[in-house]
Amino acid sequence: MSDPVPSTPNRATTGNRTPNSESRLALVRRARRIMRTLAAAYPDAHCELNFDDPLQLTVATILSAQCTDKRVNEVTPKLFARYPTAADYAGADRAELEELIRPTGFYRNKANSLMGLGAALVERHGGQVPSTLEELVRLPGIGRKTANVILGNAFDVPGLTVDTHFGRLVRRWGWTEAEDPVKIEKAVGELIPRKEWTMLSHRVIFHGRRVCHARRPACGACPLARDCPSYGHGPTDPATAAELVRGPEAERLLELAGLRGTDGEAAPSVTPEASAG
Repeated sequence: MSDPVPSTPNRATTGNRTPNSESRLALVRRARRIMRTLAAAYPDAHCELNFDDPLQLTVATILSAQCTDKRVNEVTPKLFARYPTAADYAGADRAELEELIRPTGFYRNKANSLMGLGAALVERHGGQVPSTLEELVRLPGIGRKTANVILGNAFDVPGLTVDTHFGRLVRRWGWTEAEDPVKIEKAVGELIPRKEWTMLSHRVIFHGRRVCHARRPACGACPLARDCPSYGHGPTDPATAAELVRGPEAERLLELAGLRGTDGEAAPSVTPEASAG
């Protein structure tokens, strides 16, 4: 029988667990509990880049390097209208293209990638974005992370998107100690069923943006607290932590963490003594 999705974290024991003491089976079970809790916390998680087809997603993902998705989404409507096909990027006027994408930063390098991408798609793939990892990573501006975004969201091919948030969180959870994205991808892929990879990526990224912040994670308001060996890296006081939770899912996240009742009112804080009893 699978473990239930936790509701109220057990703060009496959370934080005392070390990943090194776990058996492989215990790690797999804990990783999958976290996966299920994330699914409950973020049922509507999705790619936050706006796109209508594989080419648009590919372009938006290239532009998202060192840039927020929000800023990319502000730039792409005009860009997509001006360059609807791969051939349009291949033949773009560089100055015009650079000006359109300037707000995303590193616009000269990104213009090189987009123009090179357009030319490669026209020459090798009839102007269409290919649907295999091997073909995608051979294209200008596309590495494994970008390729997995494209595969998972444009072609429904499961893939793990190892961005900064993803790597940071899976290390905090003790799923791996690896820093290299390819090693992280392999380690997580051995813990989580392949069919879950794309949605897991979205949910981990959502959690990293909303709760498990890099500098000050909202530990005391985190629905994963029971299964997180890094509990205590951020504020554990529920009221303090609750103020750090971001995004439209905030109320549901606080409910899952046991800090809100179903009526939206603040629930009694869960003390270590109460959890142990």
